[in-house]
This record gives sequence, structure tokens and C-alpha cells, in this order.
Amino acid sequence: MTGDPVSWFMIEPGWMVLDANGQEIGSVDEVAGDSSDDIFNGLSISTSLLGKPRYVPSEQVAGITEGRVRLKLSKDEVERLGEFQEPPTTAEILPEKAGAVRRSEAAVEAPIHSHREQLNLLTRIRHAFRRLLGS
Repeated sequence: MTGDPVSWFMIEPGWMVLDANGQEIGSVDEVAGDSSDDIFNGLSISTSLLGKPRYVPSEQVAGITEGRVRLKLSKDEVERLGEFQEPPTTAEILPEKAGAVRRSEAAVEAPIHSHREQLNLLTRIRHAFRRLLGS
């Protein structure tokens, strides 16, 4: 891996993911962590255009440089990783008698949202072409 190491805060969707041997095996879909407390949990990576994203725990990341994330895992080990599951949203459960004002405050404090896959097929294709063209 060439280049100076960078923080996990710099990782962006589409960055190249390399196995322990330095071979490209996919791209970053999503970064999981808490930036306010500087806690890096791991990555969601795509290893194929149609495959489900796989979850790589942060302890399996060997290094991060601009545009590249190198793993401690072999390609075979990555293929055996589990599918990425978005962490549950924290929410406050209110009693049925809570007023409309309190319910609206809770919606702002801990919004509930449904999971949508971060990178759809067209976005993955765009990232693949960008990597091929070296831009």
C-alpha cells in the first residue's frame, strides 16, 4: 500500500478495498462508527456488483491510505464474512398518553428511519468504472 496513512474519518464510499496480499477485492459501501466519540466499528464492502455488502470489523483493517483500505484478511476469508446489517436506531419509547408536543420532540431527538442500501447497482457500476479509469 503506497501513500501516507489517513484516518478512518477520511474513508468514502467507492474507495478500493484490498485483501491481505494487496489484491483488489471490492469497494467501500459504508463506514460504521461514531465520529463524535472517534469509534470506528468497521466497513460495509461490496465484492461484486450484484452481491450483498459484507461487514468487515475494524480490527480486520490493516491500513488506510487515500482511496484505499487494506484488510488483514485473504480474499477467501472476506468471502466467508457475514452480510452487513445496519445497526438498530436508538429510540425512546413513549407512553401512549404522551402528548403531541412530546412525541414530536422525541422524533427529532431519535428519528426512526428505514434502512436503504447505501449504494445501488448503478452507483456500484460508476465506482467500478472510476477505479478502472484511475480517477
